[in-house]
Amino acid sequence: MAKIYSEKKSNKKVKDLEPKEETVKFLLNYSKALSVINCNKMKFEALLN
Repeated sequence: MAKIYSEKKSNKKVKDLEPKEETVKFLLNYSKALSVINCNKMKFEALLN
C-alpha cells in the first residue's frame, strides 16, 4: 500500500530537531565568511577568515 506523505506528523518530532545555539552561530559565521567568485563558467569558493 502506498504511503501518504501529505499527512501531518506529530509536533514531538519537530521539537526534537531544534539545533543548539552554538550550531546556529557557527553556520551564520561560516556563511558570512564564504565568498563565491564566478569566473567564466567556473565557480571558486573562498573562505575569508
